[in-house]
Amino acid sequence: MTVLLELDELSSGYGDVSVIKGLSLKVSSGSITALVGSNGAGKTTLMDIITGKTRPDAGTVFFGTSIDLGEMTENEIVAAGIGRKFQKPTVFEHHTVFENFELALTGRKGVWTTLLSGLSAVQRDRIGNVAEITGLEDQLDVSAGQLSHGQKQWLEIGMLLMQKPRLLLVDEPVAGMTEQEMERTAELLTSLAGKQSVVVVEHDMGFVRSIARKVTVLHQGSVLAEGSMDQVSNDPEVIKVYL
Repeated sequence: MTVLLELDELSSGYGDVSVIKGLSLKVSSGSITALVGSNGAGKTTLMDIITGKTRPDAGTVFFGTSIDLGEMTENEIVAAGIGRKFQKPTVFEHHTVFENFELALTGRKGVWTTLLSGLSAVQRDRIGNVAEITGLEDQLDVSAGQLSHGQKQWLEIGMLLMQKPRLLLVDEPVAGMTEQEMERTAELLTSLAGKQSVVVVEHDMGFVRSIARKVTVLHQGSVLAEGSMDQVSNDPEVIKVYL
């Protein structure tokens, strides 16, 4: 598979405290990778580095073959095709699901400018397609504030998909979900495989097993183990420090 994201010998810290230590990682195009590890393992800092929120003290982050993310602003990184979803869903609760998708369209600036400017047939088709992918096609006229927790998570994932990212970073998507919502979220993320690359930070190992072909275990800022869920769950070091 083609490498979409490559991190090489990353280091990052605060004062004398090292959070990321010589971390190297590759993400293939169209893959689903799960990042797991205990609190303090460096997962959030790693996501911050990829999206430009934090600058590494050493090492490189390349997107594709030639895009050096270390030289770009957060907005430039988004424009290059990287979308990030935080744990807590952030949606426009007083607007409908349709309007939330509309507001997320690439290049459409300003809430009222966007909602008053009208949509092309192609854009409406795009919204319909993403609504179907996220399972929200029957909620398009519903206020986002009336959605369940799981539906709000799917809406935010859909809003990122409206921007057609090549890489989607998703932080603990199933926290607080019902079993049924977790199953639907697994279906949603696995449906993206081959179209987008997805990196998921998650603690629920049952969910990780259901979505990821590759699992990367972080420990104290470094990669402890990588492989299939079966491989990492049987690794003696992973069992010792995490499982």
